[in-house]
Amino acid sequence: MKTSDFDYELDASLIAQNPSPARGEARLLTLHRSTGELRDLRFSDLPRLLREGDLLVMNDTAVIPARFFCTRQSGGRIEGLFIKEHPGGCWEAMLKNAGKCRPGERLAAARAPGVVLELVENIGAGRWLLRPMVPGGFIELLGQIGLPPLPPYIKRDSAGWPGDVERYQTVYASRPGAVAAPTAGLHFTPQLLEQLAQNGISSVFVTLHVGMGTFLPVKAEELAEHDMHEEWYEISASAAQAINAARASGGRIIAVGTTSVRVLESAARGGMPLKEGSGWTKIFLYPPAAFLAVDGLITNFHLPRSTLLMLVSAFCQPGGVNGLDIIRKAYHHAVGQRYRFFSYGDAMLIT
Repeated sequence: MKTSDFDYELDASLIAQNPSPARGEARLLTLHRSTGELRDLRFSDLPRLLREGDLLVMNDTAVIPARFFCTRQSGGRIEGLFIKEHPGGCWEAMLKNAGKCRPGERLAAARAPGVVLELVENIGAGRWLLRPMVPGGFIELLGQIGLPPLPPYIKRDSAGWPGDVERYQTVYASRPGAVAAPTAGLHFTPQLLEQLAQNGISSVFVTLHVGMGTFLPVKAEELAEHDMHEEWYEISASAAQAINAARASGGRIIAVGTTSVRVLESAARGGMPLKEGSGWTKIFLYPPAAFLAVDGLITNFHLPRSTLLMLVSAFCQPGGVNGLDIIRKAYHHAVGQRYRFFSYGDAMLIT
């Protein structure tokens, strides 16, 4: 398949700039893969849409405040996005407006001028290695200088919106390391999770620290030529045991978000039943990929030409149906019904 197969037109007014007024109030489009049937519901309807014995698999990664602003000695303004820490304490970061910067230059953080970052090396494609000139780990320092790393289609100035700190984070986030939110999980509230549990629908947690590559468009026209980004994941022994037990008893495994899918399907490539494990995954799921561990998916609406759109298209092709056609029809319906798209937007339940 080609990358252009996964393009579509979207009115910019449908790109959600803010979350719903209260967490859990999003709309929910349900899609049955085998029939293509669509229903317009609310996310709060989820407990009656799942079955007793189903198991939700959720990503407990926590978003770090990876977006930061710095000032050059000349007074120029630099915007940065932390990507990851390298051995020796250097940071890898995307820098915007850094075309005139040179190695050895020092930048003062706008939100905490005492935090100084030295430019070490321009490693290409807008990425730099930076060396913090003050003590502290990256989580501690980003806590002083950073803002929530919202995707660029959500417009914020350098001051940000205080509500993003809470709303661009799941209520069950516990393991810091993501530079983008696992957005399907943003719709859950403690009350909804409790209601699901009362209905016999359990939850278990895995971890995948979402990287910036998750949301980047694919530039290669041939999908087989795309160099998939790498993300760290972990599935514990207790999580693997719960997932295996649910499958053995006839329950469905419902992945909350494409990041949970990446964990489950990466682990499943090592054989079923699932085993505990951790590491870096570059799994790239696009039609006609097989899904070995996932029976249902809760997800948001994804960017054109993105690996996430390719993943959900692959998931929608049981029994030889064309998953891309099913997703195209579902997205066309969502546009017509004015669903809200992308990170702060509405959700889909695909079963």
